[in-house]
Amino acid sequence: MKKSRSSAVRASAKSGSIKIASASGCVTATLSWPSNGNRINAAMAAELMELFERAEDDGDLAMLAITGAGDVFCDGFAPEVNPNLVESLAVLSKPTVAIINGDASDEGMELAMASDIRIALADARFALTQPSRGEMPRFGGTQRLPRLAGIANAMRMLVGGATIDGTEAMRIGLVTYLANNREELGARAGEVAQAVLTRGPVAVRMVKDAVRKGYDMTLDQGIRLEEDLYALLQTTADRAEGVRAFLDKRKPLFRGA
Repeated sequence: MKKSRSSAVRASAKSGSIKIASASGCVTATLSWPSNGNRINAAMAAELMELFERAEDDGDLAMLAITGAGDVFCDGFAPEVNPNLVESLAVLSKPTVAIINGDASDEGMELAMASDIRIALADARFALTQPSRGEMPRFGGTQRLPRLAGIANAMRMLVGGATIDGTEAMRIGLVTYLANNREELGARAGEVAQAVLTRGPVAVRMVKDAVRKGYDMTLDQGIRLEEDLYALLQTTADRAEGVRAFLDKRKPLFRGA
C-alpha cells in the first residue's frame, strides 16, 4: 500500500480552501469553508479543475472523491466560478465519488450529480433553488437530475421547489449509497473505494465510457460501442494480467495499461 500524502491549498478564512489528501490510489478533495456553507469561489474552482486534470494524467491515481468540511457538503458557487468546473469533473475517465456529508444545494448538488457514485447521509438535504430567485441551473442540473431520478422527480424539485432528504434521494435514484451517521458514512466510503480500486483501471474507464455515451444512443448503437470497447480492452496488458491471475488463482496486479 502506498504511503498517504496530504496537502492543502490554503487561503484566508474569508476565502475558503481545498484540502487534498491521497492514499492507495484515491485522491480526496475536501471543500473547506464551513462558515460559508462550503461555497466554491473562483480560486477554489481553479484548484479543483487543476486537481481534476492531475488526477486524469497521474497513473498512480485510480479514483477521485469529493466531500465537504463540517456539516455541509456544498451550498453552491460564487457567480464568478468557471462555468467548466462541473463538466471537468463529469468528463474524467477515472471513477469519481461524492461523499455527501451534509446538505447539497444549487450548484453543490449539480457538482455531486456529476460524480459517478454518490454516498450521502440520510438527513442530508438536496435542493435546486435557483428558480425561486428567477434563475435556473447552469451546471447541468436540468439535464442530469432527470437522467438520474426521472422527469417527474426533476420537475418536482425544479418546478415545484421540493427539498428532499438522503433517504428520499436514495429511493428515487439520486443517491447510490446511504449512511445513517458520519461514522457509517466514512465506513461506506472506504468500502466503495476499496471495491473500485480492486477493479482493472482500464476496464473501469471503458465501462464508464460505454455507460455514459451509450445512454444517449439507441440500443443497437450502444451494443456496437460496447463491442468496440471490448475488442480494444482485449489488447491491453491489464486484460492479459486478469486472465493470468484467474488461471493462477491469485489477485490480479493491474497497472492501468
